[in-house]
Amino acid sequence: MRRYYVPLVLSLALAACGGKEQQGGAPPPPEVGVVKLQARSVPLQRDLVGRLAAFRSADVRARVPGVLQRRVYEEGSDVTQGQLLFVIDPAPLQAALAQSQAALAQSQANHTNAKVAAERARQLAPGKFISQSDLDNALATERSAAASVQAGKAAVESARINLGYASVRAPIAGRAGKQQVTEGALVGQGTATLLTTVDQIDPLFVNFSMGVTELQQIRGMRQGQAPAETQVQVLLPDGTVYGRPGVLDFSGDIVDPATGAVSLRARIPNPDKTLLPGTYVTLRATLGQQPNVFLVPQLAVQRDANSAYVLVVGQDGKVARKDIVTERSQGTAWVVSQGVAAGDQVIVSGLQKAQPGQPAKAVPWQPEAAKGAAPGANPDAKKEGDAAAKKG
Repeated sequence: MRRYYVPLVLSLALAACGGKEQQGGAPPPPEVGVVKLQARSVPLQRDLVGRLAAFRSADVRARVPGVLQRRVYEEGSDVTQGQLLFVIDPAPLQAALAQSQAALAQSQANHTNAKVAAERARQLAPGKFISQSDLDNALATERSAAASVQAGKAAVESARINLGYASVRAPIAGRAGKQQVTEGALVGQGTATLLTTVDQIDPLFVNFSMGVTELQQIRGMRQGQAPAETQVQVLLPDGTVYGRPGVLDFSGDIVDPATGAVSLRARIPNPDKTLLPGTYVTLRATLGQQPNVFLVPQLAVQRDANSAYVLVVGQDGKVARKDIVTERSQGTAWVVSQGVAAGDQVIVSGLQKAQPGQPAKAVPWQPEAAKGAAPGANPDAKKEGDAAAKKG
């Protein structure tokens, strides 16, 4: 019995030693969440600051002298083209019109008499009953009287127009501003007095500028692309996007020497009148498409003193660092133009466990899981805390 017992004990001891060596071996590679990159074309967007301006702005002025009698419109209200806004005392203008009409009547009477005398002279001239000189004078008097009638008609029309200017009307449709002159003031004496301003605020213009270097870069990126309207979105002060996009309708060709920028302008629909002229807004301009770039989640991009970089899991299963060039942010991702290639597995989650040159197990990254956890949170630490809370 002892002969069989000793070899059995030795076998069990060796098996136990082998199990301890296995348990004390190298740990499995850490698991990291990755996204596989694919080259794509993304909208070429820029966030800019601009100022809203009225589509049209018309100064309403007194075009004839007189005393302002009353304001008809309500300040700050919308008015239609031709709507009555102010009334200037029409009495002097009505008197001027009546005087012009009387002068016209006198001219017409003179013309009738001159015409009769000229006709008589024409009949007597062939029989030599009047001299040639008398005939010429009669014809000249007729022509002068006809000219006086024309001048009288023009004077009457001018007086009628001036009387019409006593009723000051809106030159365009829009929003009428504050009254600039009170009732009882003498207006239009020597200069055309400003009474108010009417602004058309649907649509609106938004004026902004862009550096000439940046504009040239954008134009270079758009080479070879079909021309298309440049869309512009307005970001409201609370960060929301205004629901009606606009289009770029003007691009200057002259660089401002003081700022080194080029002036641009976009047109924004404003049927609800929610946007107001003079407001500074943030614009998101889509200036075309940028081809062959990559969208890398912002969680994956790290920075040090050298550059921005990402960690990737290579074909050999090991982690490697890649320095990248980020163009701009777009949503929750960075637009990357250099440093990565199609098919790269970029690590997004588990970065604290990944070390360049060490192996890692790549699994698809789940954005939903990342949303539930705070940035930089350690899920293992959270589990330990929950367990401690249950024990307590």
